[in-house]
Parts: sequence; C-alpha cells; structure tokens
Amino acid sequence: MDRNLALEVVRVTEAAALAAARFVGRGDRDGADRAATEAMRKTFGFVHLRGRVVIGEGERDEAPMLYIGELLGDGAADAPAVDIAVDPLEGTNLVANGLTDALVVVAMAEEGQFLNAPDTYMDKIAVGPDARGTIDIRRSATHNLEAVAEAKRVDVHDLTAVILDRPRHAALIAEVRKAGARIRLISDGDVGGAIATADPSTGVDILLGIGGAPEGVLAAAALRCVGGEMQGVLKPRSPEERDRATAMGIADLDHVFEIDELARGDVMFAATGVTEGFLLRGVRFTAIGADTHSIVMRSRSGSVRFLETRHRFEGHPVYGTRAP
Repeated sequence: MDRNLALEVVRVTEAAALAAARFVGRGDRDGADRAATEAMRKTFGFVHLRGRVVIGEGERDEAPMLYIGELLGDGAADAPAVDIAVDPLEGTNLVANGLTDALVVVAMAEEGQFLNAPDTYMDKIAVGPDARGTIDIRRSATHNLEAVAEAKRVDVHDLTAVILDRPRHAALIAEVRKAGARIRLISDGDVGGAIATADPSTGVDILLGIGGAPEGVLAAAALRCVGGEMQGVLKPRSPEERDRATAMGIADLDHVFEIDELARGDVMFAATGVTEGFLLRGVRFTAIGADTHSIVMRSRSGSVRFLETRHRFEGHPVYGTRAP
C-alpha cells in the first residue's frame, strides 16, 4: 500500500470526529454514531482506493451503519484494493455523556490480512514493544504483571493496567489490586487503552480483560505498527454466537490468536480524538472551525505521526455539518 494512503485516511477519521464532536454531552449516542458514520462514508468516497469493510457494524441487513462487505473509496480501476476495519465512533456512550477517550478509528491492510472476527466478545491482553514476548493470556493476571514488570525493570507496584469497568471483571480487578498494580478503569473504548500501552507518556503498561472481538482486531492493527503485542481468545455469549464464529471459519474457539493472526501484512492505522483521551486531544471548536488531533501509523516503516490540524468550516461539504 502506498504510504500516502495513510495520510489520506486521516482525512476520513478527522471528518468523522468533527461530526461526532457536535454531540458531546448531548445524551444522543445514536445521533453521534450516525453523524460519524455518514461523515466517514462520504469522505471515503474521495479517497483513491477500492476498499471492502471486513470489520464494521454488522451485516448489511442488520446495520444501518458501515456494514461488513460494504465497498468504500472512489472505486477507480487503478486504485489499490484493501480490506478496511472501522469503528466510526469508538465510545458512543463516552460522547453522549461528555466523557474522555472517545475515538474514531480506521485500519487498512491488503486483502485477507485481517481476522474475520465475529461480533462477539474476546478476552484480551496487550502490551507495548518494551514488554513484547513476555505475556501469555493462558497464565494468570498476576503472572503477566510480574513478567511485564521484569521486562520493564520496574516493580509491579509501578505498573498501571487498563481494564473495562464491567461486572464480569470483578475477579480480575481484585487480582490485579492484590498483585499491587494500579488500575485505570474505563467505561468504554478499549482500543484506545490498548494503543496507550505502546506510549510511555500515557503511563499505561498493560490492557487486560474482555471486550469486543472486532475492537480486538483494530487494536492489534495499531500495535502491529509499533511493535507491541496482543493476544486474544474468543468468548461467545450464546450458542448463536458460537455458530456464527464457526460459520466464519473459526473452528477452535479456545485458540489463542496472536497479534500476527489478528492483523497481518502491511497495515495502516489512523485515529482522531473526539474527546480528550490517553493519547489524543479531543475536537476543539473555534471561531473559524475546529482543531483536531490524530495519529497515523504504518507497520512497514514503523512510523508514528501525530497530526494537529486546523479546519475552516466555511463551504466545506463535511466539516461544516452541524448537529440538529
């Protein structure tokens, strides 16, 4: 994939973030998601690619948003063919309630390089490059915390774990506390938490716990770009979800997916902050438009770029859109 394509995709995440940011704190999660999706779809139409959504918001008949199998891009014959993983708004509740860590996320890879993840849960563990090779999701949280601490040459008490604040994590949270590590509980958005493990400035060392499987693929794509590590095991919630996973070609539901199985090959990742977060500032509206803060990464080069962009709204077909 052409390296310029990565920068083009930032236009997509910026547009979706700007649209969603109009809904911050307004209590309308569906409106925020819809606005982000419409802006993303529209802006993708200006990007020179032939993209197919492989991680989206459900099948065509089940999702009014970006559905699995949807074609994106200008569709030109000479455009690169890519698979696309999207989350038009990672953290709809965060936006609706005016909370931190909401993101717009897009990842791209050559065809067939993303795990075709079913819409179910996944048990996950993720770390940055300085702890790569130390984690094992089959071992206890205590074991993994001790291994990460040893790799980082610190005490377990110096580590911070990110965990989704859910009742299902009560035992995990208790174990991490007993081990002595600090915890940052998040209400939504574990993609951002996984990415944060790769940047020392966030103070986050490890992500633990169960979240969405599609979000696991997106997080793996980002960590692939920076040399981090992630493992995941599917956790279907019903017989129907187990059957769905089997139909999608996953025969062993106990299989530990390594990062290179979740996102392979040449991967690009882009995200823009909607609200203030681990790595990215949120959208800030100004008298002339708005400022955005984004990150774009490539696995081939290992490059990580932070982009601060000032947008002028006058006459713009996407950015000028206002929420009702």
